[in-house]
Amino acid sequence: MELNELYRDVILDHNRHPRNFGPLDPADASVEGFNPMCGDRLTLRLRISDDSISDIRFEGQGCAISTASASLMTEAVKGKSRAEAMQLFERVHRLLTDDAAVSEELGKLAALSGVREYPARVKCASLCWHTLSSALQASGSHIAPVSTE
Repeated sequence: MELNELYRDVILDHNRHPRNFGPLDPADASVEGFNPMCGDRLTLRLRISDDSISDIRFEGQGCAISTASASLMTEAVKGKSRAEAMQLFERVHRLLTDDAAVSEELGKLAALSGVREYPARVKCASLCWHTLSSALQASGSHIAPVSTE
């Protein structure tokens, strides 16, 4: 199987069977993200315990890339410290926007590298990540929605 096919299969699987999809109550942070370019919308909720993400869930509607990215992200950051999650945000942002080599350290997140071939879809894949960044910076309060305009 070719690498691009493997990446596509990961995206399709996470879109069809999103992980960590559903409500989380109570939550330490609840942030809404919206991509006005395509209408993707999600609400990200997380719990912080000892400065780590003890639980994270998302709800909303979006394209396959947006849903898959949110599913992959929630799996990747659960159990990570705020600092580790922010470092992962930076690495994924570079993966989506730079023409750098894909690191094996990213695991399944490497599937998102194919998105950079479609510049209009980068915002679909990054919406949940920007929403996570906002949530981590202001956990403990409901903050204004995030937009990827």
